Order: sequence, then structure tokens, then C-alpha cells
Amino acid sequence: MTGSYLLGGIEGGGTKFVCAVGTGPDDIQAEIRFPTTTPEETLGRAIEFFSQQEGITALGVVCFGPLDPNPRSKKYGEILSTPKPGWSGVNIVRIVESAFHLPIGFDTDVNGAALGEYCWGNGVDLDVFIYLTIGTGIGGGVCVGGKVLHGLLHPEMGHLPLPHDKKIDPFEGICPFHKDCFEGLASGVAMEKRWGMPAKNLPLDHPAWELEAQYIAHAMTSYIYTLSPQRIILGGGVGQRPDILKLVQQKTHACLNNYINSPIVQDHMETYIVAPGLGNMSGVAGALALAQQALKK
Repeated sequence: MTGSYLLGGIEGGGTKFVCAVGTGPDDIQAEIRFPTTTPEETLGRAIEFFSQQEGITALGVVCFGPLDPNPRSKKYGEILSTPKPGWSGVNIVRIVESAFHLPIGFDTDVNGAALGEYCWGNGVDLDVFIYLTIGTGIGGGVCVGGKVLHGLLHPEMGHLPLPHDKKIDPFEGICPFHKDCFEGLASGVAMEKRWGMPAKNLPLDHPAWELEAQYIAHAMTSYIYTLSPQRIILGGGVGQRPDILKLVQQKTHACLNNYINSPIVQDHMETYIVAPGLGNMSGVAGALALAQQALKK
């Protein structure tokens, strides 16, 4: 969908950065992945990678937030008050732009992933859908009519308040701003702190997964009532586990309790809450799509 122009894409996650060059997810001509460390080291590696590529016409950058995606704002391109140490106040767009002097598209990592899924994945031909990622952190992007939703800044779907029965789950939560919001209770970091090991090491019969799926289902229910999406795409390391996805589908169906009068939700939850069509390429694909948009401006 991006055409034949050679594009560069940066997906800046809280754990790792992915940099790619190509025309779309089916045509990646060069790629590198490396851990997210300090801004200087991490962005330096990204700049070094793209400096070695030839023919790039535009760059798209998607990044963890919160951030300012409004081109009319004085803080456009800046990461705002993030729990990621050392990254608050870093203006990624300014740094990348000064290095390459190319058109640059910029948005959140989850908005980028939503855009990638709209162009090539499980959001194609949908008017309204949500991309939600559950990994190190939790975030979500909303795509409406082929455009991602912004507003004041951008949706902060990971900081949704959730029912928290402290008799069942005495864990306080890890969000530095809200303690037991969705991210504070159900992110990968929260799971590791609660259970003493990374989520990927927890066996399927561990009670962690029932609790995790219940929290995700509560959040899904709120998003469904509020936004009435035609589909929810569930990504991230936790979200893409097929066994957990099925559990989330079942628990979300139970939480809705047949209130939403649609056969898609009532009878076909397996095609309503789905894994990303692009797998772990959604974010970087969205970055390439943003680069194409920047080229057209």
C-alpha cells in the first residue's frame, strides 16, 4: 500500500527498537533490532543504521509514550512524562530530522501498529477498530475511517481504571501515576512483579492467567461499550499467546452478558478479538505507512 518509494521506519518500544527499510511489510530490504537503553545510545544506533542505507525518501517514527503527536504543538515529537527513565522530554522527531533532513511521520507505537493493521493486516476494510498491545506496558490505538484517533494528545487506553478486588488480588499495582490501572495490574512488568517471574515462564495452568484474562476482559468490555469497534486486535507478548487469547474471548463474552446485540460479538468472538494479522510487524509496518503519508504532505 505504500507504493514503490523506499521508506524507513522506526518502531521505538519500551524494551526494544526496530528499524527497517522497505516499501511495506512484504518488502523489508534491511532491518535491525536492538534493546532500548538510553536515548543517546538507542537513537544513535538508529541513526547509524539509516546512515548506511541509500535511497530513503522519508522516515516514519512510532514510539512509546506518552508523547506529543500534534504537528502544531511546540512539543511536537517529544516524549512527555514517561515512566521510562531518561526518556521524558526527549524530542525524537527533532533528533532524527536533524540527522537526515527528510520528511518524517510521527505517532505512538500503538497508533502505528493500528495503522499497519489497517493497511495490511486484520484491520483492512474496517471503519472502526482497536489495536491493543499487552506486553512490557499496555497501550491502544483506535483507527476510524483509516485514520488513527488523536484528540488532546492520543488515547491512553492502558491507564483505564479497572475493578480491583484486593481480597482476590492484593497486589498494589506498578503504575507510577495510578498504581492499579490496567497497565499497573496487567502489564508484563506487573505480572513479573506479582508472580516473581516473567509472564512467558508461567505455565498455562498457573492462576496468573485467569486473573490476567479477567483484567483484560474488563478493559475490553469498557472499550466495546465506549467505542463500538468492529474488531479488537490484541497484540504484544502477552496478548498474542493463542491460549490466552481464547481465554480473553471467553471472559469478554461473559462480561458483556449478551448486552451488545450483534451476532459478531454474541456468536463469533473468535473473529472479533483476534491476533494481529502482521504478527510482530504491525508497528514497523505502521511506521512505513507514516513515512509514506509524510512524503505526500
